[in-house]
Amino acid sequence: MIDTLYVVGCQVVVLKSVRGGGSRDLFPEGVVGTIVSTPSSDRATYGVRFMDGSEEAFLGSDLALLAKYRQPTEGDAETQLQQARYYDRVIYQCVIGSRAYGLSNEDSDVDRRGIYLPRAEDHWSLFGVPEQIECEATQEAYWEYQKFLILALKANPNALECLYSPIVERQEPEVQALLDHRSIFLSRLVYQTYSGYVASQFKKLQTDLRNQGQIKWKHAMHLIRLLISGIDILRNQRVAVDVGEHRDELLAIRPDYLKANELLIQARRSALSD
Repeated sequence: MIDTLYVVGCQVVVLKSVRGGGSRDLFPEGVVGTIVSTPSSDRATYGVRFMDGSEEAFLGSDLALLAKYRQPTEGDAETQLQQARYYDRVIYQCVIGSRAYGLSNEDSDVDRRGIYLPRAEDHWSLFGVPEQIECEATQEAYWEYQKFLILALKANPNALECLYSPIVERQEPEVQALLDHRSIFLSRLVYQTYSGYVASQFKKLQTDLRNQGQIKWKHAMHLIRLLISGIDILRNQRVAVDVGEHRDELLAIRPDYLKANELLIQARRSALSD
């Protein structure tokens, strides 16, 4: 299965320079093209046609939908520069998302979250510190320690999943006490926050169904995952981030686009032979 489906005719942004068959770059990173073919049982790439009529093949991870793509602005670059000095203050880094849930495949992104502890001088200064630092390009974000505690005390699902992630990549001594006492954040507020997230997702599904005639199956899957996790917290006083034991049932909520495409190719090949 694939997380993103680019259909024939949609416009995409290529996230790397296009070299073609020669040694010279044909187009720079960020060039826009149109999908003219999709992956099949014997081809894992998308065909993209550019304005000059040329076509090249790309993996789905090399592309982004034009409608959702945004070039970094000067303000974004300045923000990244200001935040860069805080990355060496990260004391906890973990993986969340589909890889932590046990629902990933080879195309899944690696989403990293964590906590950073700024220097006392930065806290005492007139300028203060940002509540969160993030880098969209690398899919990572870190909360300032106090901000993280506030979110966890409010039973924020993202903060709780971060505390209980089965994939921890960095853990400095300063965060050990927090991890040893992570159960203090599990309260009846979980019922409100998790059910609130579920209700919000359900409204989005209803809106998609009303406006587009279909729902986003990935969102439906995560709605059910949130329900499973919330119930488990209230019953067992733990955050079972990895829901791999329910993997088959959860993934079955999403259509298998690759298999459907394979069936279509087979049918058209049989029509060709006729």
